[in-house]
Amino acid sequence: MAGRDPATMSGNEHDWLALKPQEPSPSQCCGSGCKPCIYDVYEKELAQWERAKAKQDKSLLMEKKEQSNNSELNPDTFTAFNISSVEQLTEDTYQYKFELPGNSSLRLSLGQHIVLRGVVNGLEVQRAYTPISPGNAEGYFEVLMKCYEAGLMSQYIKTWKKGDMVFWRGPFGGFPYQPNKETSLEKLPWSYRENAYTGRLNEDLMKTIVNSCRRRPFVLICGSSAFNEDMRRYLKAAGIEENSCFVF
Repeated sequence: MAGRDPATMSGNEHDWLALKPQEPSPSQCCGSGCKPCIYDVYEKELAQWERAKAKQDKSLLMEKKEQSNNSELNPDTFTAFNISSVEQLTEDTYQYKFELPGNSSLRLSLGQHIVLRGVVNGLEVQRAYTPISPGNAEGYFEVLMKCYEAGLMSQYIKTWKKGDMVFWRGPFGGFPYQPNKETSLEKLPWSYRENAYTGRLNEDLMKTIVNSCRRRPFVLICGSSAFNEDMRRYLKAAGIEENSCFVF
């Protein structure tokens, strides 16, 4: 249905249009496979708005939450966390410590990450980061961040100082590891050998590495979207199926 000329809309229609959720821009998706993704949240809020508009009942929109200040990490909404310390480790790398209420803990499992939201020149940006603090750390969590000269999120991060409030949501992801399931190195999915390989990873080198293993390996992949896609293709060519690898 074609959109109506705003000049012909009634005041009530203008009110509903102002309340309609805005579709996220590509920069708002961190590209890490979050569940729910920012687009999932948008679809949920859009459906909620459509139901409320159909019934002409704005109270049905009260469930909508864009951010929270209760300091409890949530995958659906962004929560504000206070920066308690900033430590510059190298020229472009910083370690940030965030407060958690009381003795609470993020309790992240292996491979999980959280998503940061920032605004740069009016553009909302989201990126995924993995805390470096112990999973059971109480009262705080820490994140190590590298800032890039041309990075959008880096421009936002560089402005942080102690006492600032930063918005996170999560956790997402997770590595299916069961502690103490295996009792010896021989039973681990990767065969340990005294072989080292140098050079750029390509299909031929991946086949060589896989073929050198005494047992079929379980592969962990972590990198950019393009790198992850290349590794999946190389691994498939080397005979490694999707259930024998994990992408962070």
